[in-house]
Amino acid sequence: MPVIDDQYDCLVMGGGPAGSTTAALVAQAGLKTLMVEREKFPRPHIGESLMPETYWTFQRLGVLDKLKQSNFAKKVGVQFVNHTGKESAPFFFRTHDDRESSQTWHVDRAEFDQMLFDNATEKGVHTFDCVRVLEVLFDDSTGKEKRAVGARLQFTDEHGTNEAGAVQTQEVRAKVIVDATGQQAVLGTRVGGRTINPRLKKASLWRHYRDAERDESGGGVKTIILHNEDQSAWFWYIPQANNLVSVGVVADRDYLLKGRGDFEKTFTEELAKCPGVSERLAGAEATEGIVAAKEFSYTTEQSSGNGWVLVGDAWGFIDPVYSSGVYFALKSAELAADCVIAALKSGDTSGESLGSWVDGFAKQTALIRRLVYAFYTPEFRVGKFIAEHPQHQEELVDLLIGRVFDGREGKIFDDLEPWLAAQNKLTAKNAKIAK
Repeated sequence: MPVIDDQYDCLVMGGGPAGSTTAALVAQAGLKTLMVEREKFPRPHIGESLMPETYWTFQRLGVLDKLKQSNFAKKVGVQFVNHTGKESAPFFFRTHDDRESSQTWHVDRAEFDQMLFDNATEKGVHTFDCVRVLEVLFDDSTGKEKRAVGARLQFTDEHGTNEAGAVQTQEVRAKVIVDATGQQAVLGTRVGGRTINPRLKKASLWRHYRDAERDESGGGVKTIILHNEDQSAWFWYIPQANNLVSVGVVADRDYLLKGRGDFEKTFTEELAKCPGVSERLAGAEATEGIVAAKEFSYTTEQSSGNGWVLVGDAWGFIDPVYSSGVYFALKSAELAADCVIAALKSGDTSGESLGSWVDGFAKQTALIRRLVYAFYTPEFRVGKFIAEHPQHQEELVDLLIGRVFDGREGKIFDDLEPWLAAQNKLTAKNAKIAK
């Protein structure tokens, strides 16, 4: 059975990017840290395209050289294709900002997550996979708000039972508990409360292809975002290393998953309505079955409490369209880690102390949510809007890069949202005339 101590300063539940980042930074500050992950690493995961602003967290973690030496595909821009097949000019990050930080990667999540997991180990974190959190332990003896004090763990690998065949469990105590268990949100669903965004009840189906079209003009590959012909869905097209491309379709949950038959049939039907993707896949070979995900746009009502805090997808998720998921997981983890370090050193592990980063984080990430809302408006034509409002091109690229934590107010929306409303009225007027 793995050897886990009985007492830690910080227990991080979940070994994905958010968990590994939090754990590594807390341990680097000299605090005794345990990180447990229920799955066996490495394991595949959705979310392969990064935003360039991840650079700064990677730099702090000390993994930039590993990323530069990896075979991950270099991501240099983003391109949009509308429902008529018209392609926007690519948004190349380097033309906007020529620093090294403007280039990022499309990653294999199994390999990428393993790299961050190993980095946490190198920083002194006690790291264990195949360890499931059965429950978070609370102390309510003070009569005030219950304080998270530890967790009961179960070992699920080959060491998970003793000679008599009984399941092995262990209770671990910690001064701070960090929930980085993603959508599962072991602690967050119990005490944080989750609200599904009613405007973004989406689902996705995705898979990998080999030998698909690959455009490396501009010094690397781009994320391509394509609408299908009737705008009922959109596709991501993400070239990766080893001649692979990740292709996924996103649409309203009910439209994509209800009454459509099996996933393979649905995916094929949607491909037929998106020539921009199907043409790029001509002659390509699917390498695996379809993977489905749903209800991935949500927020939590309470992000921290006495002795605990949520990070990454346990805190919330917006939408896959602009590839903000991994970046916001990393950034929330970095901000939370700083609060955990300060709280442990001061002895104040209250929810206010551990969650003092949340309000600012929520305010700035809301800019990406507004851009997501714009994307799902049928009248959204990014090229047309920029042609009519060229003064906003700089900020649009900033948002695509992920540059939102600089206190900006989102001036682009002062024109974008009224423009969308006007386009909507024009569409309705033309439809009425056509009748």
